Formats: sequence, C-alpha cells, structure tokens
Amino acid sequence: MTTMKTLLVALLILALAPLNAQTADEIINNYFENTGGLENWKNLNSIKFNGELNVNQMVLPIEMIQMKKGNTITKANIQGQDFFKDVFDGETLWGSNQTTMALEKSDSETTNNYKNEMNDFPDPFIDYKEKGYVVELIGNETIEGTETFKIKLTKEPIKVDGVITDDISYYYFESENFVPIVIEKEMKSGPGKGMVLQLKYSDYEEVDGMYFAFSINQGVKDLEGNNMMISMKTIELNPEINMTIFDFPEATVITEEGK
Repeated sequence: MTTMKTLLVALLILALAPLNAQTADEIINNYFENTGGLENWKNLNSIKFNGELNVNQMVLPIEMIQMKKGNTITKANIQGQDFFKDVFDGETLWGSNQTTMALEKSDSETTNNYKNEMNDFPDPFIDYKEKGYVVELIGNETIEGTETFKIKLTKEPIKVDGVITDDISYYYFESENFVPIVIEKEMKSGPGKGMVLQLKYSDYEEVDGMYFAFSINQGVKDLEGNNMMISMKTIELNPEINMTIFDFPEATVITEEGK
C-alpha cells in the first residue's frame, strides 16, 4: 500500500512538473528565443507600426514609432486632423489635448516618469537585472481558457502627485509558445485611478524573422464596452526615421517685416 501511494505521488509530481518547473528567467529566455532571438531584439534601433484604431465604433488610421534613443510618437487621424499622443524627443513629452485638439507639453512629473521608459526599448525584459528591475514568477493562471505563466515586473519607482510610487506590471506568458498575451497594470492617477489597465495581445505574425502581436485590445479589466482595438497592417524594423517629427512645433512669431 505504501509503495502504491508513493507511486501515485510521483506520478502526480511528474504531471505537474511541465508548468511548475519553469523559472522566471527560463520563461523570459524562451520568449525571446521563440520570437526571433535575443540578439535580434537587441539589434533593433527603431520600429514603425501602421494600422487601424477601432474605438467607439470609429475606425481611425494610426501610426506608431519607437526608437532605441527613447523617441516615440503615436499619431491618429480623426476626420482629417492629426491627433498626437506620447510624442517624445528625449526631453520634451507632448501631444494633442483630447478636447481642444491643441498641442500641449506634458508637466514635469509626467515627463520624468516617461523618461524612465527610455531604456525599455524594445522590451523591458532585456537585461532587466542590469536596469535594476525585479522579476518574479507568481504562478500559473488560466486566461480565457489558455494556460499562462504570471510574471510580476517591478521597475524603478515613479512619482504620482509628488509621491514616490512602485511601478509594477503583470505579464501573462502563454505556456506553450511563451509569448505574452495579457499585460495588466494599475492606473495610479486620473479618472481611472485604482482600476487595472489590461492589454490583450494576439495574432502574432513574423516580421523579418521576428514575431510581433498584430492585434492589441486595450481596456479596463472586467469592464466591458470601453475597449480600444489596434489592428496592425504593417510593422517595419529599423526603418529610416526623420527625427524632426518628434520636435514640439513651437508657435511661429510673425514680425512686422513678415506681414
């Protein structure tokens, strides 16, 4: 009887081993290996995304650019007018006011927090220990029928309303292919303060030997009907970028001679 019990326990341990034996570093290493290789990720200097943003039954053309230097820009077209978000030249963060559509610079706290993201291109898990980040495997979780590894990523603290605050995100890596399918992060300010922002990634496709999600669904966790869907049409790796697109367009002063 004792031998039979021992055998049953051993079989149970073996059945659970494929999920539980993974470490956080193994999961991250598998993720990079399965999506093109870590060296290829490190060799990226810029990425350009073109697609469509579906929000409130409106479909808007959208373009996003991210660079190793920290420069970013997101541009959508609304009824013939360009709307800018998170445009960053390394020092100044700016975008369009959602109500007036006027171009505005962000406050110093928001800008400094955004600067913390500069060393995260193209992925925050690259050399995360050298960045001072902490990664922890929380366990396994089923997301919409898919088994995942839940990993907690703690980055350097940020300031929210003048208070030093932890910067924590949770990544859910699909357990078969080791790609992230969900990212969750608590919103620290604004109307959604205390709610959990949730991004769902799907439709991974190959681009020049690397794999990227071509569909991103963004919304508040457990709140239906307020989601934004981004559908990528093209993704370009290391394209030539005109750096002037990141500059804040200062107002032009018309002199007497210019009249």
